[in-house]
Amino acid sequence: MIRELAEVIAVESDSLLVSTELKTGCNGCAQQNTCGAGIISKAFSDRRAEFRIHRPKGQFTPGQQVELLLPEQALTRYSLMVYLLPILALLLIAIATGQLLSWPEGWVILSAFSGFAFSFYLLRRWLQQRDIQVAQLLSVQQID
Repeated sequence: MIRELAEVIAVESDSLLVSTELKTGCNGCAQQNTCGAGIISKAFSDRRAEFRIHRPKGQFTPGQQVELLLPEQALTRYSLMVYLLPILALLLIAIATGQLLSWPEGWVILSAFSGFAFSFYLLRRWLQQRDIQVAQLLSVQQID
């Protein structure tokens, strides 16, 4: 399980609005004071994400800390989909238009990047429709 601390911002009848701090990978590195990425991550350290989740049973109050739990399999599956499918679309369109259709190089590049962008658009629409199922995978635990 992947665990993340969140703060309850608002409590509604069927959902909770929670806020989490967006973290960078530079927090634990020994070189963070001399590395450019570490310095930049400190400059933008107060970034937060807010989102709505299904309200579990129990009493919740604004300002309360909760723990969000997500199965690692779900994160891996959706990460692979978001990263791998657009790259596959780019490569397959480039091969199809360049090798099979013998288009000029400029058109191959333009069509490949258009397919790359369009695959992101399709993934976004598909994931928005599946948002309810993803929210069901996320569980909330109260912190005592």
